[in-house]
Amino acid sequence: MYVVGELNSDAPIGVFDSGVGGISVLKHIHAILPHEDLLYCADSSYAPYGNKSPEFICERAIYLADFLIERNAKALVVACNTATAAAVSTLRNNYQIPIIGMEPAVKPAVAITKTGVIGVLATSGTLKSAQFAALLEHYGHHVTVVTQACYGLVEAIEHGELDAASTTQLLKQYLEPLLLAGADTIVLGCTHYPFVSASIQKIVGESVALIDTGSAVAKQLQKRLYDKALLQSPELNGQVSFWTNSDSAHAEVVISQLWGHSVQVENF
Repeated sequence: MYVVGELNSDAPIGVFDSGVGGISVLKHIHAILPHEDLLYCADSSYAPYGNKSPEFICERAIYLADFLIERNAKALVVACNTATAAAVSTLRNNYQIPIIGMEPAVKPAVAITKTGVIGVLATSGTLKSAQFAALLEHYGHHVTVVTQACYGLVEAIEHGELDAASTTQLLKQYLEPLLLAGADTIVLGCTHYPFVSASIQKIVGESVALIDTGSAVAKQLQKRLYDKALLQSPELNGQVSFWTNSDSAHAEVVISQLWGHSVQVENF
C-alpha cells in the first residue's frame, strides 16, 4: 500500500490516459469543478493501450499514478477505458486516495435503445477485458450488442487529424457494421472518440444517439470529493497543468486544439 500524507482540499486532482483522449474527460471535470487544480498526464509514447498487454498497462498506470501522487494529487481519474479494465483494481489496492475509472456506457445505452441494438466502439483491449464481459453479462441480456474495435483511430486523434479524410474513412468503415445491424445507440468506449463525435454523428445521422461517459465520471468524482470533504473552495479559479512523454512541441499543438485554447505542455 502506497501511504500518502493527510489529504487536503486545496491539493490538485490527477488525471491520466494513454494519450490525449482523456482530455475529453478533463473538460467535463473542469466544467463542473472549475475551482479545482487539475494535473493531466498523456502517456502518448505508449498510445494506444488497446494493443498492449494488461501487465504492461498496469505498469504504466502505476508509474503515472506515482508521478501524480508525488505532485500531491488528492484523487486520481483513470481517463482511459483500457487502463481502467487492466489496472484500476490494482491502483485502488495500492493507493489510499479516491480513484475514479471509466467503463463503456452499456447500462445507459440499454435504457434508451428503441431498436434493441447497441453499438460499441472501443479499442481491442477494452473489448477483450473481463470488465467489459461483466458489463455485457449484467446489462446485455435483452439487447443485441454489436462491438467494433477501431484500429488506427486513436493514432489519428493523437496526431490531431480530427477532420482528415483518412479519419472520416476509418469512421465510415467502423460504423457501417453497427448501422447495418440496426444500432440506434452507439457507445463511445474510448475517451479519444468524443473528439470525433461530430463526424460520427454526421455519418450515422441524428436519429442515432451517441453516449460518452465523461460527464458521469466527472459527477462521480465530484461526489467522492464531497463525501470526503476534499472539494476546493468555490471562490478560487483552478489551474490546469499538462504533461506528455511525447514530443512536447507537437503535443502542445494537439492538446491546445483539443482543450480549446493555447496551453503549455511539459515533458515527464
